[in-house]
Amino acid sequence: MNFPNRRQAFQYGTSAAAVAALSTWHVQAPAGDATGKKIKAGQIGTKHAHAGGKMSTLRKFSDEFEVLGVVEPDDARWAAVKDQPAYRDVPRMTEEQMLNAPGLELVAVETTVRDLVPTAARCVAAGKHIHLDKPAGENLSDFKKVLDNATRQRLTVQMGYMFRYNPAFAFLFDALRKGWLGEPFEAHGVISKKVNPATRRKLAEYPGGTMFELGCHLIDALTVAMGPPDKVTPFTRRTRPDLDQLADNQLAVFEYARATATIRSAVVEVAGGSRRQFVLCGSEGTIDIKPLEPPKLLLTLEQNRGHYQRGTQMEIPLKPLGGRYDGDFRDLAKVLRGAKKSDYSPAHDLAVQAAVLRASGVPVD
Repeated sequence: MNFPNRRQAFQYGTSAAAVAALSTWHVQAPAGDATGKKIKAGQIGTKHAHAGGKMSTLRKFSDEFEVLGVVEPDDARWAAVKDQPAYRDVPRMTEEQMLNAPGLELVAVETTVRDLVPTAARCVAAGKHIHLDKPAGENLSDFKKVLDNATRQRLTVQMGYMFRYNPAFAFLFDALRKGWLGEPFEAHGVISKKVNPATRRKLAEYPGGTMFELGCHLIDALTVAMGPPDKVTPFTRRTRPDLDQLADNQLAVFEYARATATIRSAVVEVAGGSRRQFVLCGSEGTIDIKPLEPPKLLLTLEQNRGHYQRGTQMEIPLKPLGGRYDGDFRDLAKVLRGAKKSDYSPAHDLAVQAAVLRASGVPVD
């Protein structure tokens, strides 16, 4: 969040580290041009859970992006997806072909989680801007190297956390920036669902479990709202030890100088999507978002703010959600064209990843 100054950032309960994260922004070289030249883009990987949606969004915004191709080295996987609407008629390429394609500027990295950061490193080394899906691996120093190399080359790294451009979260971040809620003292988030045995097996490959897979989205939002935490304590439970070692029921407590926050994530909750929520309480007001998609927002204020009266306002009108990833790629196009700075700095992204690992019970190197 772009607080106007450091003093205001401290006023809202952020730490010194938070202020640094909130005041250091990406510096990028323009891509395309201001006259409307399309940004040449490609995608590496189709196995990430969000891969199809990202490709569909790039293709939908054909006024902004020219999709050159997709990399999928697994023949069986390609056979399974090539005729899906997201990939139909998209040329299949090798990674070498893509990274050497004339004019390529942007790569969406959508591999398996284990391959995300190594692939991102190769893209950045080749001088490409990247949209990197989440989470950013299990090794913080490897992710930092990617960010540092991108910064040296004036390249943009956009992380794929899915609530950054959600209209309810945009309202929350704006309310915080304007001081409507006073000083935050409490936040609570839940992001859960129920998965089938095949998905459990895939998730069990990663010790961070569902907090690593799902909770990261809300940890990103929490870090925007309250800054990097001073301390994170994970609580991990496994409800089906007879079946696997998946950390499928997790809670993390985030401590700040004058505030606390909790994030819960489970993959055993029936219809968990409808109960996904994020609540932030401040000394002068509260915002309650539930569900997260499509979002509904309840606003409670101690005094009149903007167009809103004191008291509780039920279901604040929000801008249409549109596609889940529309905001990401529309904003990224503006950043790459030099029309604006990124809203998220490398310091923020690194702080989020450190918090994600700690909340997941994964050692931070």
